Amino acid sequence: MSVHEAGPRPTLSLVIPIWNEEGVIPELYRRVCNVMDQTGSPWELITVNDGSTDRSLAMLLELQERDARVKVLDFSRNFGHQIAITAGLDFADGDAVIVMDADLQDPPEVILDMVAHWREGYEVVYA
Repeated sequence: MSVHEAGPRPTLSLVIPIWNEEGVIPELYRRVCNVMDQTGSPWELITVNDGSTDRSLAMLLELQERDARVKVLDFSRNFGHQIAITAGLDFADGDAVIVMDADLQDPPEVILDMVAHWREGYEVVYA
């Protein structure tokens, strides 16, 4: 049984390509959940495992099992960052899609400002 059951169609989709990110996945998930929950909108997290050779896939599948908002796409090998993003975009159900890297070089907390601008009517918000 999931901690978070599947709910309404997401308003926001967050797409994150993953390649050998086992060291950051727990912190990434914690921070993403904290930020996305603050948006007040239904959301989904689409992770695209781009052929990782570490424990990234196992960790992502565990998150997906616990949290219905987490979706895992798994590539058989490394196809590259842009292909992973494209696959995530194709899979996204939200009215707005946010793309970010897994390594936390860009803080997830900036998502709140991005969503605020989108709600003001901007069609594209880039940070």
